[in-house]
Amino acid sequence: MTLPAAIDFRETDLDAIAAFPGRVVVFAVPTGGLDSAARRVNRLTRGALQRLVASPEFEKLADGEARDMAFPAGMAAEAVQVVRLGRRAAPALARKAGAAIAAARADASLLVLAQAIGRPADLAFGVALRDYAFTAHKTEERPSPGTLTVMVTNPEEVAAQAAPMAALAEGVFFTRDLVNEPANILTTLEFTARLAAMQDLGLEVEILEEPDLERLGMRTLLAVGQGSASPSRVVVMHWRGGEKDAPPFALIGKGVVFDTGGISMKPPAGMEDMTMDMGGAATVAGVMRGLALRKARANVVGLVGIVENMPDGKAMRPGDVIRSMKGDTVEVINTDAEGRLVLADLLWYAQEKFAPRGMINLATLTGAIIIALGHEKAGVFSNNDALATAFLKAAEAENEGAWRMPLAPAYDKLLKSRIADMKNVGGREAGSITAAQFLQRFVKPETPWVHLDIAGTALVKTDTDLAPKGATGWGVRALDRLIRDMIEG
Repeated sequence: MTLPAAIDFRETDLDAIAAFPGRVVVFAVPTGGLDSAARRVNRLTRGALQRLVASPEFEKLADGEARDMAFPAGMAAEAVQVVRLGRRAAPALARKAGAAIAAARADASLLVLAQAIGRPADLAFGVALRDYAFTAHKTEERPSPGTLTVMVTNPEEVAAQAAPMAALAEGVFFTRDLVNEPANILTTLEFTARLAAMQDLGLEVEILEEPDLERLGMRTLLAVGQGSASPSRVVVMHWRGGEKDAPPFALIGKGVVFDTGGISMKPPAGMEDMTMDMGGAATVAGVMRGLALRKARANVVGLVGIVENMPDGKAMRPGDVIRSMKGDTVEVINTDAEGRLVLADLLWYAQEKFAPRGMINLATLTGAIIIALGHEKAGVFSNNDALATAFLKAAEAENEGAWRMPLAPAYDKLLKSRIADMKNVGGREAGSITAAQFLQRFVKPETPWVHLDIAGTALVKTDTDLAPKGATGWGVRALDRLIRDMIEG
């Protein structure tokens, strides 16, 4: 798997700046004076740094943005990057600045002179998150990445602050790797194996195979995968870091490793992106990895349904009626609305097995949420205002876009079936809402629940502040923050 680069926190050494051979990063604002490290760079470059900071070009930069001094005469550095960032920058801004540093470094060694920055750990977190590349299937050899050194006045204290962020970054990278993998590599069995390997981190991992799922009555989940040569699996990951008898919080993910649409076949254009239809399960896995690595003081259970939606002679058909684990029957109108069938059984199983204090499911569920919110925000649906508000607060704190969408009984009429308890789709109108209404039928009224539709945020075509184009790892940071705020205190 791809691992975040190790960051070495050291005490500031002004004498080492001149001889550093890679990229040197300093911080400045047009209206403020230069700190001691920046003054040292300014002397070495005969005032070039001060002239850049005083220029109209630098003054127009937004906070967190940067410019290069391409030929820093007087230094061994290949470039000096000057970042506009004040001493009292908020965490999100410090991370954005760190990401700007990482985006420009390529594979060069990096020396960040951060002794005057108020949040150097967040700055380093931004560097780590943006310094990602998925190269597992490229045959050209990538140059060995250079070292990452951050100089501060109190390196041990900053390293201690950065340690849980480094664990979280590894969880984000794990999610990104899973979402970026092609489906011929990340089969249902390979996905299961990668999750099972996290037992080495202290997670308890249980694998439910098809005979187990049959006995439990998970027929809506099994129906999705019955047209594939790859067997369906449910993987349960348990982190027990809280009080012994405290009920867990449940995270539930849709893990469709490839989605052809089944018999209701998708159009060919863009189908290659359906390798990311397991993004909900990947996010759950990334959160669980981060919790284990940072030894979270919380009880959390992660459940993922891993299936492949393929058309063949055994595949479910439009018009089929399937009985769920709950006992309700579902008329399949569109086999491409398969994710809700996976989640229905998982939601019910989570409640029956673990009686969680609350649960959040994630899924790349509907194209309709992209029409509504684009790629900036995930859709948030909930039966519980307190849990929804807590999640939205956590997402805002982590700068992960999320927007609450409505649920209401009036939408239920769109799911009425002539021959079963419900249909699996309600038509084009309010498509993301009717999908959430479908899921809500498998949530007990007393269970606080949030559904996150991440179809627009799990994988994007352009760079974001903290990630290159491709898989973003959206939701890992917000969910980790929610668990810290709500459970760990």
